[in-house]
Amino acid sequence: MTGNQTLSALGDVRGKRVLVRSDLNVPLDGSTITDDGRIRASVPTIQALAGAGARVVVTAHLGRPKGEPEAKYSLAPVAARLGELLGHDVAFATDTVGASAQAVVARLADGQVALLENVRFNAGETSKDDAERGAFADQLAALADAFVSDGFGVVHRKQASVYDVAQRLPHAMGNLVAAEIDVLKRLTETPERPYAVVLGGSKVSDKLGVIDNLLGKADKLLIGGGMVFTFLKAQGHEVGKSLLEEDQIPVCLDYLKRAQETGVEIILPTDIVVADAFGDEASARVVAADQIPADALGLDIGPESGKAFAEALADAKTVFWNGPMGVFEQAAFAEGTRAVAEALTKTDGLSVVGGGDSAAAVRTLGFDEAAFGHISTGGGASLEYLEGKTLPGITVLEG
Repeated sequence: MTGNQTLSALGDVRGKRVLVRSDLNVPLDGSTITDDGRIRASVPTIQALAGAGARVVVTAHLGRPKGEPEAKYSLAPVAARLGELLGHDVAFATDTVGASAQAVVARLADGQVALLENVRFNAGETSKDDAERGAFADQLAALADAFVSDGFGVVHRKQASVYDVAQRLPHAMGNLVAAEIDVLKRLTETPERPYAVVLGGSKVSDKLGVIDNLLGKADKLLIGGGMVFTFLKAQGHEVGKSLLEEDQIPVCLDYLKRAQETGVEIILPTDIVVADAFGDEASARVVAADQIPADALGLDIGPESGKAFAEALADAKTVFWNGPMGVFEQAAFAEGTRAVAEALTKTDGLSVVGGGDSAAAVRTLGFDEAAFGHISTGGGASLEYLEGKTLPGITVLEG
C-alpha cells in the first residue's frame, strides 16, 4: 500500500481479525478514570470496524510501566468504560500476547471487540533493540489479519505496536489519526491568516522546536505558563521564585530578536498572579509582570493579560494552543487558562487545542468540547509534527 491509507483501503473486513492501536492512556485515581476523553476519541474507529463485521482486537498502553506487569497500570478499568461507550461488552485479555490474549481473540465473533492488557507490560514494546522489538511485534501480528493505527498520541514513538506491526500486516490509518494529520497539515502548510499560536506549560525547553519552526509561519505568538518567566528574565525583569530555565535565556533573547526581524508579534503577559508558595491560595495576588517580588512565585497570567490575549485572538482565522497559562488545577490560578480557552471558542476559523494538559484543562474547566474546532489527543505528537519532525508511526503507514 502507498499513501496514507484510510480504513477503506483494507477492503471487506468481515470475519477478519483487525488489530487496532488506540491511545487509551487516561488518568486514573485508583481504578476510577478521571478523564475519559481519549477513550471517547477512540470509539468511532472501533465502532466502524466492528460495524463492518471485523473482529476488533484493541491494543494500547497506560502510564509508564517498566516492561513488566504493574497492577496500577492495568487497562481493566478502561475495558469496562470502553464497553459502556460502545454499548456492548468488551472482552479483556489479562496479558498482551500470551495464553489469555490468544484465547480471547480466538473466541471473538464478527463485530465483537477485545482489549489486550497494557502493551507496555512487555519489554519488547519500547525496546531500542530492533530485534527485540521485532520479536514482540511478530507475536502481536500473529493475533491479527490487518492493522489499524489510531493512537495519535504515540505515532511519534518507534515502538512495536505503533511501528513494527505495521510492517508485518496490511495496514491503514484510523479515523482519529487521519483527522489529526489533516488538521496539522492545515496548521503547517496552508494556515488561514491571521495565524496565532498560544504556548504555555512549564518549560521553554519543551517548546524550543515549535517556537523555532513557527517563528517563520505564525503571525502572532502568545506566551504564558511557567515558560514565560524565562522570557521575562531575558528582558531583564525579576521573576522571584518562579520557574526559570537560566540556560534558555539566550535562546529566548534570540527568539525575541528574530520575531522583531521577521514581523512576528510575540505577546507576553503584562501582569502575573503570584503567591508566596505553591498551593497557598490565600496569598494569591496580581502584580505587574515587571514587578514580581523576589520572594514570590508566579503561577498564572493576570486578568489584564487574559483580556489582552483574548483580544489578540479575536481576529485570528487559525489558532493553535498548547500548554496551560497557569496551574489551572487550582481555582486561584485557572483564570488565565480559562480566558484563552474562552477566546478559542469564539474564534471565527480553525481553533486547535494541542492535546495533553490543554485538552485536560478544557474539560476540567467545563467547556463544551464541540465549541473548539479540534482537540488533539496527542500533545507530544502534535508538537513534533509542528517542529517539522517526521513521525515514525505515520511514515511507516506510507510504505
